[in-house]
Amino acid sequence: MKTPHLLLAATAVLCSAPLPAQDLRPTVSVATARKMADACEAKARTEGWKMIIAVVDEGANLKYFRRMDGAFLGSIQIAQLKANTAAAFPVTTKQLGEIADKQVPALVHVPGFLMIEGGAPILTAKGQQIGAIGVSGASAEQDGICAQAAVDAVKADLK
Repeated sequence: MKTPHLLLAATAVLCSAPLPAQDLRPTVSVATARKMADACEAKARTEGWKMIIAVVDEGANLKYFRRMDGAFLGSIQIAQLKANTAAAFPVTTKQLGEIADKQVPALVHVPGFLMIEGGAPILTAKGQQIGAIGVSGASAEQDGICAQAAVDAVKADLK
């Protein structure tokens, strides 16, 4: 049988091929995401809120997640949708909701977008988007306050 030899030869060729160059685009690190969640949780504890915190990378892939004790289970999906929405645009979910209200009403019908306050993009000092955060568990305004506390906590780190 020659098939196993052919398979071994193909495997050897594939394994010896040079790997493609790494994509050097900046992305939110786990350390940054954790620091954001810590700041968000600290603000929530101070105010007596119980939050769900989701941090995603620039492609809306979940990078870090935290559920405070007693936070509503339904807020898990809401926080992730807010983060995903903020990852798609360089504005907060509150700002996107205002744009939808005033300029592009059909935007609210796009599946997977949630334009309720509590989602914020994570931008470098140069304005490059590297991820987003979504927060849910209290009122929309309170969610937004926690998301902003998280973004503010890492602003100096995002060169």
